[in-house]
Amino acid sequence: QVQLVESGGGLVQAGGSLRLSCAASGLTFSSYSMGWFRQAPGKEREFVASISRSGGTTYYADSVKGRFTISRDNAKNTVYLQMNSLKPEDTAVYYCAADRAVVAGQFSAYDYWGQGTQVTVSS
Repeated sequence: QVQLVESGGGLVQAGGSLRLSCAASGLTFSSYSMGWFRQAPGKEREFVASISRSGGTTYYADSVKGRFTISRDNAKNTVYLQMNSLKPEDTAVYYCAADRAVVAGQFSAYDYWGQGTQVTVSS
């Protein structure tokens, strides 16, 4: 069965950095676009970033553009989210998701989701 397992979350001070990882199993990783989403308490889930199957195309939410970088390693079946210059408003549970499309974005219907990892940014 398909599993997406996020890791790398934690508590960090504002201005700090974290790198999230999402390890995929049970699917042909290179055949899926990958995305990162987040959900803060009391708010709807929102798109953060996505990357195409090959890694050649990426999309970012305006709120994270220039601070976050999504990347993938198809040999390791893993997608990453490097988060720099973190702000308290980045506090949320971060989820990775997989989509069969060549290029998936904010409004794609992702097929699989991970359980999430908590990121807390203190001021």
